[in-house]
Amino acid sequence: MSEEPRSPEHAPIGPPDAKVYPRFSGPDTFARLPRLDDVPGSADVALLGVPFDAGTSYRPGARFGPAGIRAGSKLLRPYHPELAVSPWLSQQVVDAGDVGANPFDIAEAVGQIEAAARSVLERAERLIALGGDHTIALPLLRVTKERHGPVALVHFDAHPDTWDTYFGAPFTHGTPFRRAVEEGLLAPGRGAHVGLRGPLYAQRDLDDDRALGFSAITTAHIARVGTDEVVDRIRQRVGNLPVYLSIDVDVLDPAHAPGTGTPEPGGLTTRELQTIVRGLVGLDVVGADVVEVAPAYDHAELTSLAAANMAYEILGLLARR
Repeated sequence: MSEEPRSPEHAPIGPPDAKVYPRFSGPDTFARLPRLDDVPGSADVALLGVPFDAGTSYRPGARFGPAGIRAGSKLLRPYHPELAVSPWLSQQVVDAGDVGANPFDIAEAVGQIEAAARSVLERAERLIALGGDHTIALPLLRVTKERHGPVALVHFDAHPDTWDTYFGAPFTHGTPFRRAVEEGLLAPGRGAHVGLRGPLYAQRDLDDDRALGFSAITTAHIARVGTDEVVDRIRQRVGNLPVYLSIDVDVLDPAHAPGTGTPEPGGLTTRELQTIVRGLVGLDVVGADVVEVAPAYDHAELTSLAAANMAYEILGLLARR
């Protein structure tokens, strides 16, 4: 996709001019962008809120994550100097609203999220989901696989999320990527976890994860080798396959993102995460999610601001492809 502005007759509709309408005013959409129904024809990228947290195993509250991320996004500006691109000037970006997901029945909610994502992608080329807990990654990957085939997964998280069940439940925020492997949604041997840390239940957790085809990059390793080497390792891992990015905000240290359901000390800084994500420019990113924002545990909007910025970084990658 070109970084140059489109011709006037095809110019994207953007947010209100922040020099005329202050950023704390205007529509409550992501970055005050237009809603999907307000844009004629199709969009290049749609942001879809998924206010669902029934799959959470510790602190609930990520059902309010989409609203928190949208609030944090009001601070964003249209030009990304590090990537030298305007994420919503060279592509039409829209807010597709929220999924109406059943808060009491996880299996039904997974089906509703899948159907909603499929419907939005009838009018948009790419989808970034705003969660919600990490359960939502499974239905999103199902729809992504329908369009692009099995994808390489780059998963930023403190936890691998490849456990089998929680309390006998197969669909939770700790199980989506095991289910994704079982369903053939991921390209074998092309998945990478980035930012893992903290205690596990047993050594078997790591053994099972490797057997499922994932490579793990811990925060301790990132601290030793630096972000450039990590970017190189990720790029070698995914190759030229279509890539799905999944960012659990708990990949960040609680000092940078306290508002999440399962915080783990020893995480990445916001700057480290920004640097790694920016290093993925040029990859064929076909879908993404930013999840596990729980505003009730946040302080000074640190988590919502970080999550909104991660969605902005992904938009920058999509604008540069």
